[in-house]
Amino acid sequence: MEASGEAAEVKGVADGGSPDSDSNPHSPWMDRNPSPPPNQGAQPDVESDSIGETLYSKHWLFSTLTSLIQTVTEQEVGDPEVQVDLPEEDEDKLCKIWDMAMDKDVAGLLQEFKASDILLGAIAKSQSPRLTEICVGILGNMACFPETCLSISQNEDLGVVLLLLLGDSDPPTILETSRLLLTCLAQPIVAPIWLERVQQQTSVCPSLCFVMCSSTNVDLLVKVGELVHKLFDLDEELMKSWVSARPNEADTGSELHIAPSLLEAAKQVRLESSEGLEVYLHVLQLLTTVDVGVQTLVELAGTEQKGRLAPALAVLSTLSACPDQEYSHTDLNLPLLGTLLRVLQFLKECQQRAEEGQDKDSSGNGLKEEDDEQMLALRETTVDFLANMLTNLTKDAVSEMLKKGYLSEQTCLSAAGSLLPDHRSEVEHMVALLSEAQSSLADVVRRKFLDPSS
Repeated sequence: MEASGEAAEVKGVADGGSPDSDSNPHSPWMDRNPSPPPNQGAQPDVESDSIGETLYSKHWLFSTLTSLIQTVTEQEVGDPEVQVDLPEEDEDKLCKIWDMAMDKDVAGLLQEFKASDILLGAIAKSQSPRLTEICVGILGNMACFPETCLSISQNEDLGVVLLLLLGDSDPPTILETSRLLLTCLAQPIVAPIWLERVQQQTSVCPSLCFVMCSSTNVDLLVKVGELVHKLFDLDEELMKSWVSARPNEADTGSELHIAPSLLEAAKQVRLESSEGLEVYLHVLQLLTTVDVGVQTLVELAGTEQKGRLAPALAVLSTLSACPDQEYSHTDLNLPLLGTLLRVLQFLKECQQRAEEGQDKDSSGNGLKEEDDEQMLALRETTVDFLANMLTNLTKDAVSEMLKKGYLSEQTCLSAAGSLLPDHRSEVEHMVALLSEAQSSLADVVRRKFLDPSS
């Protein structure tokens, strides 16, 4: 990870705005300066001064960490409301540690020097955004190694502060914090520790939503999207709780809900980063694997939400049709198809409930499609998208979709009913492939829609 770079632009964040302004990482419990690293005595000779097999100096590293404590102490005597610049000489030295921490021996020695505690103290006391960013970046590089990652993860106070930093006003700091959390979540031995903390820390979801709704920086949006995807992939219950949560409008604003935030971020990155669009596509696909996710995507925020979802699907449809996009002819089609099938199934269920007389039941799920222009637009967009993708469907893809549960009797029937009569050829193609992969399911669809007299 490069230890330098311009600050990313965040709309609304530069003013200090945050979804949780009371969640200040400069915690009141950090009432003393961090302890210096263990005393290493007199300067050793060159050979014993080397860190492992590197040419890095233990003495220089020790001296720089000690200098960091002095820098934080000097910042502490100033006005706590005023941000300060990090002296260029101090920044250069700390950036060198940032780079050095990618070496396993250096990371181990940093941990031996109690660097986690020192960096925690520096973060909590810092009045310099650049200093905070660098400290988190050093921890992120240290966390690349299992032993140091475990030590960092077991530091309860550090864990609290890092999650609060997701609501920081400095975009580079949020970026480095997200990278650190992703590194920890990727290691099975410590992932449960962080998942439990995220579940307990209620500021995490609104903080991430705020970034996705407000940021114009693609690098930051991609990293935050990766973090959300990792959290949802590891913990379905966490995903359900975030999707089901209703934000407190008095505190955060009604727009800070996970589903519209994901769509807003996808809209922001779609023109600048195919990688970023793919990240958010995968997160949205995860939402469609649970009923509450599908329901939320379709209905949560009324016409505004459905108005966002339909254009998002239209953009994805255009990308999937481009021959130079990796989505077009790879297994990435399968999550896309699974998402579309689930959306159509849910829309069909809504229509059926409405036809049974539940026009406006207590959950709002019985809304008549013909009375809702946005719902109709969503259905038409999804149908067109699905029809385009079915033209490239193969026998192997159908077999894989059956195995993954994307294709079932319910999804096939709702898809066929939605596609007909305008897309008969695509339905016939799907049924022909189903005949080879699972003939009984193909017969059900054929008898109901293609040859009802048989």
